[in-house]
Amino acid sequence: MSDSREEQWGPPSQQGTCISRLVDASRTFETEAGVVKAVDGATLSVSRGEMVGIMGPSGSGKTTLLNLIGMLEDPSSGDVYFEEKLVRDYTAAERRRLRLTRVGFVFQQFRLIPTLSVIENVELPMALLSRSGSHQKMRARELIESVGLAGKGERRPGKLSVGEQQRVAVARALANNPALILADEPTSQLDSTSGGKIIDLLDDLRKRTNAAVVVTTHDSSISSLLARVYRMRDGVLAVVK
Repeated sequence: MSDSREEQWGPPSQQGTCISRLVDASRTFETEAGVVKAVDGATLSVSRGEMVGIMGPSGSGKTTLLNLIGMLEDPSSGDVYFEEKLVRDYTAAERRRLRLTRVGFVFQQFRLIPTLSVIENVELPMALLSRSGSHQKMRARELIESVGLAGKGERRPGKLSVGEQQRVAVARALANNPALILADEPTSQLDSTSGGKIIDLLDDLRKRTNAAVVVTTHDSSISSLLARVYRMRDGVLAVVK
């Protein structure tokens, strides 16, 4: 097997390549109170090398929108494309593979495994693809250093600050060199200074990897750090800038 990182992790796609596209996509849910439209006719495209913000209060539909973009949920109506192919035309196995290899998720609650070390948490997505042990360990150490946690790879998540745990979650999301990073309220558990550092970190990683980044937030102060911002309210997506 070649030691070339480009062969191991895949070359970056050309900047500007469309990764995800929603066309008049809606997602409804049946509740005891009736039908709730969590996403209402959203149209959005996300390309390599850009960072997009989705602002809105809790319950506005931001997480559901990310789930549509990340192929975790199907739209009730409208179309969702991933790399210019209709998501509904992918098989369930193909979608799982794409989520693992092409999409990196940064969850609001981090979802780190407390019994694993930092480096083991970052290695996990690579292990699911049966990457060679030596390459995945090297990749994990590089990522840990890239998020400012050099020397902390053997610690358990519980021994890190909340901000450091979020950095581990970001490193894990990058493990398989995704084309798209989806970060759901990544600063909600952090103070404003730490939150700003996470956004700066995501932006720096975007520049270095040419990944597309979509960030949801209810913090309006973050919008000044983002080039393109949308607002969601009651499931409706509107352009802010």
